[in-house]
Amino acid sequence: MLEFDFEPDLPGWSKQLVGFDLETTGLDLATSRIVTASVVEIDAAGDAMNAKDWLVNPGIDIPPEASAVHGVTSDMARRDGQDPKVALAEISETLSAYFKKGIPVVAFNAPYDFTILRNDLSRNGLKPIEAMPVIDPLVIDKQFVQFRKGKRTLGILCGHYSIELANAHQSSADALAAVRLAQQQARIFAKEIEQDVFLLHEQQVEWSKLQDESFAKFMVDKNPNFKLVPGWPEKN
Repeated sequence: MLEFDFEPDLPGWSKQLVGFDLETTGLDLATSRIVTASVVEIDAAGDAMNAKDWLVNPGIDIPPEASAVHGVTSDMARRDGQDPKVALAEISETLSAYFKKGIPVVAFNAPYDFTILRNDLSRNGLKPIEAMPVIDPLVIDKQFVQFRKGKRTLGILCGHYSIELANAHQSSADALAAVRLAQQQARIFAKEIEQDVFLLHEQQVEWSKLQDESFAKFMVDKNPNFKLVPGWPEKN
């Protein structure tokens, strides 16, 4: 009996992917500001080809609890960080260039990164970007693995999909891990997500909506005052 190490072909859209991640001053989507940002492009083998990183002076103090997560203090940001308007313009231009070429940008829990980016652009008098096509490994995992014990953090899902994540909560490491995670999902769920990437983007809008509604129903049973903020890849 012959055995083969068979690996299905990657869907076409997943042979060139871009990872995107932010570290910020907090978790509130309306008020949090960008502290670091990373964009990394990988090829079909998952090797990084191009990468850009930004350290931003958010213009406000970085709370100690946020610094404890990503390691950037207020003093570091003020001393070495770029002016936010300059950095945000560069981040926007970099992402927009990929979107215009139809190259998917991967963001784990995309509404966090893209909503904060949108709000920070607006805060600095800059135009929003049209975030499409986006791939969100969290939405995809929830769609195809509906019952999974425990939390679905980037680190935990990287473990499930055998993706290395070193230096978690550094935007460069998280961006690379997220994009490799998306590529691994494309390999595993090739038949389910081999379609045109713009169609896949629209499907994730619907999948995320259903996932949010299911979560809201669960939460309302526990807290009648719970209010869902919908939207993917940005919150409304």
